[in-house]
Amino acid sequence: MSEILEVIERIIGELRSEGMNPNIMLAGPQFIEYSKDALKQINLKIYRIEELGYDAVIADSNYLGQIKKASRRVSVEPIIEEKEVWNEIKNLDV
Repeated sequence: MSEILEVIERIIGELRSEGMNPNIMLAGPQFIEYSKDALKQINLKIYRIEELGYDAVIADSNYLGQIKKASRRVSVEPIIEEKEVWNEIKNLDV
């Protein structure tokens, strides 16, 4: 779970360094399910958007849709897939 928290915090930092004030997250149900512990530790208003699935968008709500640099998209799917691969490797009899 720490991986996704690190990614979220890094994205928030990137947005702040570009002069944005990230204050919302639009997140798919699978993203929320996988990341629920990490989401408790961040100070963003979270909106569930079914169509996002395993993805989430962190954004400054004042500029969302107006300028491209106001948001970043993140996905937990690659993290889940990587963990599954490592679990398969651990289970191999070598």
